Amino acid sequence: MMPAPISIRAPAKLNLCLFLGPRREDGLHSLCSLFEPLALADLIEVSEGSTAASGHGFDEVVCAGVEGDPADNLAARALAALRERGWDRPPLRVEIEKRIPVAAGLGGGSADAAAILRLARDPAGAAGWIPDLKAIAESLGADVPSQLSPSLALVQGAGERIEHLPDPVPHAVVLLPDGGGLSTAEVFAEADRLGLGRDAGELDELAARLRDAAGEGASPLSYVDLLGNDLEAAARSLRPRIGASLDALRDADATAALLTGSGPTVFGLFEDISAAQAAAERLNRNDAIVCEAGRA
Repeated sequence: MMPAPISIRAPAKLNLCLFLGPRREDGLHSLCSLFEPLALADLIEVSEGSTAASGHGFDEVVCAGVEGDPADNLAARALAALRERGWDRPPLRVEIEKRIPVAAGLGGGSADAAAILRLARDPAGAAGWIPDLKAIAESLGADVPSQLSPSLALVQGAGERIEHLPDPVPHAVVLLPDGGGLSTAEVFAEADRLGLGRDAGELDELAARLRDAAGEGASPLSYVDLLGNDLEAAARSLRPRIGASLDALRDADATAALLTGSGPTVFGLFEDISAAQAAAERLNRNDAIVCEAGRA
């Protein structure tokens, strides 16, 4: 029997820092990053699916306003992967209300996919549920595994090594998405062309320092000297106006201004939501998003 419709939040994630390591044999880069969830989230409504004339039901994933083949949507691929693993719950209709800007480096698609995978998670391991969601998540994308349990996390490897950390002291951010649309693959290719990156030993050292700084639930405002993004030069090479957005956040008294992920979104860190709202007013930009950070 199909349960009543449910609503799920799929939080955006922020890369408080992103340090680039060597390219691995699988073609991916080793990374060291600190992820934190944002109050900004897509809203997902899950209800009973449609029934064809044959009497057989089928899954539907609808994401209004997003171009492309619906079957290529990461949430649709996540649901298809669950079915391939034998998940036999009734057919579903999944409606995604996008609030996270698309292709902006905020992990919106990954968040949606992880939210769908969570539908098949049962902590008690009851029969009929999927036991190894992490493996499915890894097959969908590097950012999906960490979003199965959105929280502050130290992320290493190509996204598969995840160490959840205590929730930080509440703080706020101002996001400037700059219209989105910057290709992750192109940014990494530009980083390779520019010769950016660090060796594995340096990544391990940075991970240890980040773990120590964040491990007691401290606000990231207390360790801004450890924060940075090795992809910034590559992203700015492809979209030079990113630099102007970073300068604008600094002029608006952000404690730190950084690129998140592969961009183009930049963010400023603020002590609380009031300070972030005041900064957004000074910025006077239509694309500014103010939200709380650190907890899903």
